[in-house]
Amino acid sequence: MKYIFSTIIFLHGAIHLLGFIKAFDLANIQQLSANISKSSGLIWLFVSVLFVISGVAYIAKFQWWSLLAILAVILSSLLTILVWKDTKFAFLPNVIIMIVACFSLLQVVFNEKVSNEIAQIIGQTDGYKTAKITTEQLSELPMPVANWLKTSGIIGKEKINTVWLSQKAKMKMKPEQETWNNATAEQYFAIEKPAFVWKVNMNMPPFIKIAGRDKFFDGKGEMQIKMFSAINIVNEKGIKIDEGTLQRFLGEIVWFPSAALSPYISWEAIDSLSARATMDYKGTLASGTFYFNKQGDFVKYSAHRYKGNEPDAKRYDWVINVKEHAVMNGIKIPTKMSATWKLDEKDWTWLEMEITDIKYNKKSLTN
Repeated sequence: MKYIFSTIIFLHGAIHLLGFIKAFDLANIQQLSANISKSSGLIWLFVSVLFVISGVAYIAKFQWWSLLAILAVILSSLLTILVWKDTKFAFLPNVIIMIVACFSLLQVVFNEKVSNEIAQIIGQTDGYKTAKITTEQLSELPMPVANWLKTSGIIGKEKINTVWLSQKAKMKMKPEQETWNNATAEQYFAIEKPAFVWKVNMNMPPFIKIAGRDKFFDGKGEMQIKMFSAINIVNEKGIKIDEGTLQRFLGEIVWFPSAALSPYISWEAIDSLSARATMDYKGTLASGTFYFNKQGDFVKYSAHRYKGNEPDAKRYDWVINVKEHAVMNGIKIPTKMSATWKLDEKDWTWLEMEITDIKYNKKSLTN
């Protein structure tokens, strides 16, 4: 698809050379009967160059390609109206290029917004010191939680203040959906002042692209899902979203286990292999249950979570199951997991994901 679109741009740009050739009498262009002055011919050449440069930039994935393409389309349309009226078919490639360029520009705007949100949560970690974790710090935790932290290998390592991770995933948008949609995601966490931004890109047949962002900041949650980064599918915030997003943060501390020692999380033993965690932050309170195996590995997380943000939204069990562990950056974490809603009519496993990379204590978006 990428190469088909770039071919349209290059061919359309090449066609605009005809106006330049006609203006300077470089060849006999019978299809172009109108008289074209040399100054107008230079404009035709300029438009041709704009299309070619924007096409090259599109292939090279430069974000600014869309601005050049939009300018080229506007000038091309004006030239067609004023000079080449009998070539109405020229509007078709202009429309195609304009639509793709506008959606691309909206994606740039969306990504820039998310980048600013990420910079905001990373910026609030400035000045925090990364002391090393000691065995003594685990002494007041319930036994299954302490065993998990020991098994994870965090003893003697620096406390984690920021996290960046990448994921590949398969998702189902509705319980009745049978086929999976492939997705990739990045997520940034801050721990001292708990926050995260999760950005996901998903392809849906035939050619629909979905961009999503979940955010937890200052105790508040927010969910956005956009088609082509432009059309809102989901745009939710409120008390129910706050609670559900906090429950998500709580369940995801298994990727940075030292967060279990945070003062905003309290633990209560259930039995030798499970414990309930309660997180209280900025007026938002929620809890979830962590399950472990006899070796001390985390294996499951369950929270009674609102499904939806409607006034009559009900709570259901939201369960994370671990399929595989791995040691990454010296810490043992779950790397393959699934997420399931336990609904009245049936279970809905809507996510299967894998951590592909993880970095701790990043100080910027680039390091």
